[in-house]
Amino acid sequence: MRYFYSFYADAGKIALQSILAHKLRAFLTLIGIIIGVAAVVVVGASVSGLNTYVTDKVAKLLGANHFMIARMAFQGRRTDDDFERMNRRNKQLNWDDYEWIRDHCTSCSDVGIEIGTGTDLKQDGIEFPGAIVFGVTSNMEDIEGKTIAEGRFISPDEVQRSALVCVLGSEIKDKFFPNGSALGKTLKVRGLPMTVVGIEESRGSFFGDSLDRHIYIPATTHLQVFGRSGLQIHGRAPSRETFQPAIEDARVSLRNKHRLKGNEEDDFGLVDVETLNNQIDQFTGTIAAVVVPITLITLIVGGIVVMNIMLVSVTERTFEIGLRKAVGATKRQILTQFLIESGMLCAFGGLIGLLAAYGVTTLITALAQITMTITIGYILLALIVSSVIGMIAGIYPAFKAARLNPIIALTKTT
Repeated sequence: MRYFYSFYADAGKIALQSILAHKLRAFLTLIGIIIGVAAVVVVGASVSGLNTYVTDKVAKLLGANHFMIARMAFQGRRTDDDFERMNRRNKQLNWDDYEWIRDHCTSCSDVGIEIGTGTDLKQDGIEFPGAIVFGVTSNMEDIEGKTIAEGRFISPDEVQRSALVCVLGSEIKDKFFPNGSALGKTLKVRGLPMTVVGIEESRGSFFGDSLDRHIYIPATTHLQVFGRSGLQIHGRAPSRETFQPAIEDARVSLRNKHRLKGNEEDDFGLVDVETLNNQIDQFTGTIAAVVVPITLITLIVGGIVVMNIMLVSVTERTFEIGLRKAVGATKRQILTQFLIESGMLCAFGGLIGLLAAYGVTTLITALAQITMTITIGYILLALIVSSVIGMIAGIYPAFKAARLNPIIALTKTT
């Protein structure tokens, strides 16, 4: 055991001395490894950051433990034939469907309505194109996890009596009421004066679409102003454990309402947050599966450079190798010596690459406002692959060094 430790300690010391003796050459050799490791880690951090970004945005947009039932809602891809069949089969949802699910979905903690319609706003010479007016029930604040910065959300009484009140997104508030509070003031929607009762906290954008161009009015008011198309039923489960039972409970309730038989397909669509998050994971996983192997090619190129420099090192140290063999060093020891040196060289490159990746991800996070997460999996992948490539790159030079004839080697004074 003592001999084993002594040999590898000496081998590591000699390898380190050899690397430090030619610092600039070692650094230039490692540029490929450094770039490769940095590329792998940055790509991994980008994929993880994208996953986190989209998941957080979905959570802000839809809330937790939340599902939605609509006429044409679906997840994943659908063929044109499937879409046409759904379009012919699926029924327009109405207020009775909402009340039925609300009364019969015992696993749901909340059931509400949301109806969205795009419209242009104009008041006092100020125009705001592309606003989205949502008709909602009062519990949509809890179902979608909305945060009200000023005032309050729509009340149950206002929904019941179709009141002319509204809650504004932050962009609309800043456009029409830039100075002071907007509470109690009036904003015209389709010519009707709506009293502002609340301001929603800014939610940013989702894939380029602003979430702050929204107006919320009572669902009953929306049905009277914009008509009855596009009604969506939203539900929420009390916990993650009861989420799937709540979805199935709501689905069975609506099937019973529509008098569907057991073998008949649903005549409505259903989307839930958990399945959407799983699809996001699959999407980002596919990106990683394609991009990461491509970035690993850079490490292979770096390994070729390491092999070249190790061959040069063998040529330069021919006399040293011959001397070591003359005093009893075995082929295995010489082979191990050079493998340790090439592996150590690439390990140093991997560590420098990690530092470079940390700097790049920190800079991108600061500039792009997207959190890039360096995960331990990609760190280990980059370090292990770089070290293995270093060992592989050193095999031929080490084998060449181990096969040198000591008598011939001692006559070389390179």
